[in-house]
Amino acid sequence: MDAIPLGMLFGTLGVLLLCSAFFSGSETALMSINRYRLLHLAREGNRGARLAQRLLEQPDRLIGLILLGNNFVNILASAIATVAFVRIAGEAGVLVATVVMTVVVLIFAEVAPKTLAAFRPERIALPASFLLYPMLKLLYPVVRVINFLAGLVLRTFGYRRDVGDGQALSRGELRTLLQEGGGLIPDGHRRMLLNILALEEAQVDDIMVPRNEIYGIDLDDDVESLRRSLGHCPFGRVVVYRGSIDQVVGTLNIRHLVDLEGRHALDHARVEKHMRAPYFIPEGARLTQQLIEFQRTERRLALVVDEYGEIVGLVTLADILEEIVGEFTTEPGANTRLIHHETDGSVMVDGRIPVHSLNRRLDWDLPSDDARTLSGLIVSRLETLPLPGTELSVDGYRMRIELVRDNVVRRARVLAPDPDAPREPRDGTPA
Repeated sequence: MDAIPLGMLFGTLGVLLLCSAFFSGSETALMSINRYRLLHLAREGNRGARLAQRLLEQPDRLIGLILLGNNFVNILASAIATVAFVRIAGEAGVLVATVVMTVVVLIFAEVAPKTLAAFRPERIALPASFLLYPMLKLLYPVVRVINFLAGLVLRTFGYRRDVGDGQALSRGELRTLLQEGGGLIPDGHRRMLLNILALEEAQVDDIMVPRNEIYGIDLDDDVESLRRSLGHCPFGRVVVYRGSIDQVVGTLNIRHLVDLEGRHALDHARVEKHMRAPYFIPEGARLTQQLIEFQRTERRLALVVDEYGEIVGLVTLADILEEIVGEFTTEPGANTRLIHHETDGSVMVDGRIPVHSLNRRLDWDLPSDDARTLSGLIVSRLETLPLPGTELSVDGYRMRIELVRDNVVRRARVLAPDPDAPREPRDGTPA
C-alpha cells in the first residue's frame, strides 16, 4: 500500500463511493417503485421493467445481493481511506479517516442517493436492473449462502416465510388507492369505480322501490280503465296483476304494445299476449349478484319478496346501474326522490331515499343498520311518527322534518356535521 500513490488511492476511494451510492439508491428505488406501474411497463415490453420484476420476485435474494455489494465497497473504502490518511497525518489518520468517511458515506453514499431514489424510483430502478440482474446470476452461490444463514437467524426468532401474495390489495386498500392515488383517472370514472366497490356491500332492499310505490295495471279493470292506466304509465315496464299487487301475473314492456298502424286494439288479450312471467328475487340479495342474474336471465325488472313470499318491493336494472354511474333517469311526478342543496348549507332530502344511496351520493356516514330509508331511520330513532317541525340529531346530523304524508317522512332538512369538529356520540336524540 505504501507504494501506491495517494492520487490513485483517492481515485479508487471515489469509485467505491460511487458504487456504494449505486447500491443504496438501487435498494430504495426497487423497494419503493409502484408495482402496478412496473407491471404495466413490463407488459408494454420495457426490458428494464421485466428485469426489475424478476428481481422483485425474490426480494430476499435482491436484498442479499445489494447488501453484499454495499458492505463490501464501504468496508474496502474505509480501509483505503485509513491507509491514505495515516500516510498523511500519521497515527491521527485513523481518527481523521473515521470522521471523514462517516460524513462522506452518510451524505454522498446514503442520504443523497436514497432520497433521489425515493422521489424518482422508476428512473433509478429500471437502469439499475440491467446491472443487478447479471450480478445476481454471477454471485448467486454467495447470495444463497448469505440468505440461508440469515434465514437461520430469523427462524430462531420465530419467523416463517409467508407464501401468500403480500402485494394483493384488499377491497378497502383498493378504495383508498382510488380515493388518494387516482389523480390520473378522471373524477367521473374514479367515482364509478368506487361505486362498483361499494356495490358489493349493498343489497336489493337498499335500493328497491317499496311495495306501496309500485306502479302496476290491474287486468280486472275494464278496457277503458286499462287503456287509461297504460296511457298515463310513466315507466317503460310495469307490473301486471289481478285485483291487488299480491296477485301478480306478469310484467309488461310498454313498447310491445305500440301499434303505429293501428291494426290491433288495446285490450286485455293483447296485454296478456305480450307480458312475461314475473321474476321474483329474495330480499337481502347482493346487488353485484343480482346484476349478474339480470344479465343471465335477460331481465330488467324483478319483484322482491320476503321470507314469507310476500312482495315487499321492486328493483330494476336501471336502479343498479344508477348505483354505479349516478342517476341518469328521473322518476316523474310525485315519486321523484330529490336531494336539494340549500343556500344555508343544509340539504333537503326526500325521506324515501335509501340511507345507503344517501351516504354514497353525499359522502355521509349515517347508520344503515336500523332502517333502509331516511324516513325509517328517523322513525326508528324517535320511536314515533314525527310531526312537521320536529327536530332531532342522528350521529351529529341535525334534522328537521318538513313534510309527512301517508305515514312517511317525505321531506327532511339535514345539516351534516362539520368534518373538522369533534363527532357527537352515535345516538338519535331530539334536538
